[in-house]
Amino acid sequence: MLTSAPPAPNLHISSGNAMGASATASLKLFPFSPPQRWVVAAVAMSAVMSIPVVVVLASVFVSSGDVWQHLYETVLADYVVNSLLLMLGVGSLALPLGVIPAWLVTMYRFPFSRQLEWALLLPLAIPAYIIAYTYTGMLDVAGPVQSWLREAFAWQYGDYWFPEIRSLPGAILMLSLVLYPYVYLLARAAFIEQSACAVEVARTLGAGPGRAFFKVVLPLARPAIFAGLSLVLMEALADYGVVQYFGVTTFTTGIFKTWFGLGSSIAAAQLSALLMCFVLFLILLENRSRRQARYHHTSTRYGRLEPKRLHNWHKLSALVICVLPVLFGFILPAGQLLTWAMQTYQDSIDAGFLILTGRSIGLAFITAILAVALALVVGYAKRLQPGLTTSSANRLLSMGYAVPGTVIAIGVLLPFTWLDRHIDRWLGVFFGIESGLLLSGTVTILVFAYLARFLAISVNAVDAGLMKIKPSMDEAGRSAGISGLRLLRQVHAPILRGSLLTAMLLVFVDVLKELPATLVLRPFNFNTLAIRTYELANEERLADAAFPALAIVLVGILPVIILSHSISQSCPGNVKQT
Repeated sequence: MLTSAPPAPNLHISSGNAMGASATASLKLFPFSPPQRWVVAAVAMSAVMSIPVVVVLASVFVSSGDVWQHLYETVLADYVVNSLLLMLGVGSLALPLGVIPAWLVTMYRFPFSRQLEWALLLPLAIPAYIIAYTYTGMLDVAGPVQSWLREAFAWQYGDYWFPEIRSLPGAILMLSLVLYPYVYLLARAAFIEQSACAVEVARTLGAGPGRAFFKVVLPLARPAIFAGLSLVLMEALADYGVVQYFGVTTFTTGIFKTWFGLGSSIAAAQLSALLMCFVLFLILLENRSRRQARYHHTSTRYGRLEPKRLHNWHKLSALVICVLPVLFGFILPAGQLLTWAMQTYQDSIDAGFLILTGRSIGLAFITAILAVALALVVGYAKRLQPGLTTSSANRLLSMGYAVPGTVIAIGVLLPFTWLDRHIDRWLGVFFGIESGLLLSGTVTILVFAYLARFLAISVNAVDAGLMKIKPSMDEAGRSAGISGLRLLRQVHAPILRGSLLTAMLLVFVDVLKELPATLVLRPFNFNTLAIRTYELANEERLADAAFPALAIVLVGILPVIILSHSISQSCPGNVKQT
């Protein structure tokens, strides 16, 4: 039997139902549950931060006129060949410089081995362009090395042969000296994570130390080593300061020449897209290397690694092998910078230097704070709603770090310039106002480019910190009536304090060192320590460039020490089993 429909609700609600009506209105305005709102925020942020990459890739469908044909017929082959040679040379040199010392300081004890564990990371504190300027000043014709040779042997210029530092081999050497710590960092972490049981089993089967290393230890660490090597190759591709100063034509120098020399933003973006193809190939190669790995620990027990003490000439050999990268990658260039700084400090420390320092620190600090805040949104969304959506948003943000700063700058400048033109036209039509460059001529665009480039660092650090927090902490908070933003603020944030600090420091230092994106996007007459160092070095005023360069180096040392300490403390293979 059919029943009549219930009567329509009365439109005049009582005060007792006001709260329910308010909640209903709130649901209509915000049709997502609180966890879903975090996911929406994370996805929206990922979409915005991926704009530079999308713009660069979309440029391949836009005609650049005759410029691309000119590049193809003249210099494109040089860009490709030199970039490939640079990658091959840096990878071949950085790989042994990182893996061999990592194995020695992990498995053996010799004089200063404990100090070398963190000292081998010190070259990370020196930007590649600064070490290039420093070695040029030391090894050039008028430098102290060649001057001493002429005085010691009564030679004249031209009477002797000396390797040319400003060349492709020179660029390979400079980049290898500052980039090998990426391989060392991940290789040492992989070696520490390995149980001593695996090495002991290999030795009981008759394998010596060398054979055990190549047959057992190295295959287990291969994914980590390849990940470090891919970072090295991507950084080599992204470099602008070294190759420009040494006169080596690569994709990054070609992008600058096409943009500022030929005046073609579309052709520069298309070159950037081609460079991104190289980067994507490296990422796919690194991912494939990890999938192909078939070596695993089958035991859940980890024996503590007990380093073996070396004697006689073995300890001297290990010491020399580990000291050489630190000597040439940090001690000599830092010593030369300090010598120059002592000579020029009276002229260098003035109001202009203090303004530059304040600008650089302020810009890096603002970017670091924003990066950590945005990383918390992405990481917390992934924790609340794990799945394909949040994982994809996380990976999309991580792509930014693999994209060179030059490419990010091109991808940011094109849409911001387009938006500025339309805002100016709209204001002129409706209000008769000329706005000019509201976005692309300000610090805003610079901060956005830094976030697109370095947000991956803070996202990875925060994500790793959240993974260490047990889900029971969330359940305990909810049982106490705490959820959403309050749960993040009162429960997770205090536990994440170390991860947040590490993320902020790493982003801070990377922003302080960033050169190509700052060169392209900085407002008129807006300099930073990196830009001032670059300008003085290009004017061959290397001694005057020492003080701002030394300031960047000193700031970069602290995160390096934090990284080394975190590796030693966080790996299971370093914990003694009872």
